[in-house]
Amino acid sequence: MKIRVRLLVGSLLVAAVVSVAVGWAIAQVRNGSSGSSEPVATLDNSGVIPQPPSIETNAVVGGDPLPDVAVQTLSGDDVDVRSLVGQPMVINIWSSNCVPCKKELPDFAAAHLVYGDDVRFVGIDYLPPSNREESFARDKGVQYELLYDANGEFITAMGLFAYPVTLFVNADGTVVKQSGQLDEQQLTELIESELL
Repeated sequence: MKIRVRLLVGSLLVAAVVSVAVGWAIAQVRNGSSGSSEPVATLDNSGVIPQPPSIETNAVVGGDPLPDVAVQTLSGDDVDVRSLVGQPMVINIWSSNCVPCKKELPDFAAAHLVYGDDVRFVGIDYLPPSNREESFARDKGVQYELLYDANGEFITAMGLFAYPVTLFVNADGTVVKQSGQLDEQQLTELIESELL
């Protein structure tokens, strides 16, 4: 019986402390002093809650030249990204641990079969070079060039933080379009409209 009384008293004390804390937090939010510098969403006179500012995850790189940085081959040799320039190019930044990347790789492989003579396809994996990554892409049908950004120079220079990202690059090395996940139809439309 004593244990039940102690358990009941302890539970009531915890509930009282939590209630006071929650009440204090609600009062702070209503008074506009939540204890942080973050804005509090409030209704305006129209009764509509304003939308929070958007969070940009990737820099917009349209119109920018490819950076003068190195990526690596499977064997670890450096390749200057600018040396890839010379014909229209599709650069897909991907990795095997990225679910949307896995989904779109077969679509890129299919588009490469159609446009590979006119457009250079390059996959840049943001993980270090490994046979595992290489095999993963090849098993998805990828036959185009695969490079690795092991030190993050390319993705940092491009301001990329969310994947997959596809860059459409014209023959002089200028990024003309940037996109997130694509299917084969979307990829085909962008190649036709932006590169050919």
